[in-house]
Amino acid sequence: MGHRLLPPRGLHAGVHDRAGEDGVIRGGVQKERVKLLGVSCEDVKSHIEWIKDIEAYTPGCEVKYPIVADTNMEIIQLLNMVDPVARDTSGNQLPSRALHIIGPDKKIKLSFLYPATTGRNMAEVMRVLESLQVVMKHKVATPVNWKPGEPVVVSPSLSNEEAKKMFPQGFQTKHLPSKKEYLRFTKL
Repeated sequence: MGHRLLPPRGLHAGVHDRAGEDGVIRGGVQKERVKLLGVSCEDVKSHIEWIKDIEAYTPGCEVKYPIVADTNMEIIQLLNMVDPVARDTSGNQLPSRALHIIGPDKKIKLSFLYPATTGRNMAEVMRVLESLQVVMKHKVATPVNWKPGEPVVVSPSLSNEEAKKMFPQGFQTKHLPSKKEYLRFTKL
């Protein structure tokens, strides 16, 4: 699918569990054919110490993905990985907990932007990765609260005839007050 960019600021409390969780789910990420890439405003020496802390804090975790040192905060500015509100004593924007999923076409497919005080839901990140891959492979959309293995929505751009060819297993059309037949579900 692409790359995953980790939060830019390194050594603070909440990041250890996130980065550790990132390391633990790495096997799942590899299964999804995704490359991880961290971006941090700390220097390389800080990264080395930070990785030791992460691996000690999270049993079974090995941080094996690259972490880019963005000490001038140029990359995070370009990728809008800054907190829209929080500022340092000089008035500069602070890094946020940002995450971008970049597709094979090198375009951002999804962005999460959390304040530095809020942890992210890694199960949701994995769900979104799988959804993006399903949508890229088939002419479908994933409905609200979709989980892998559940029915997906057949693209309204497909006629019923096209949908029958594309989804020989069939699909179910929901009957709506508008009488329009655009809400069609299928299993992949």
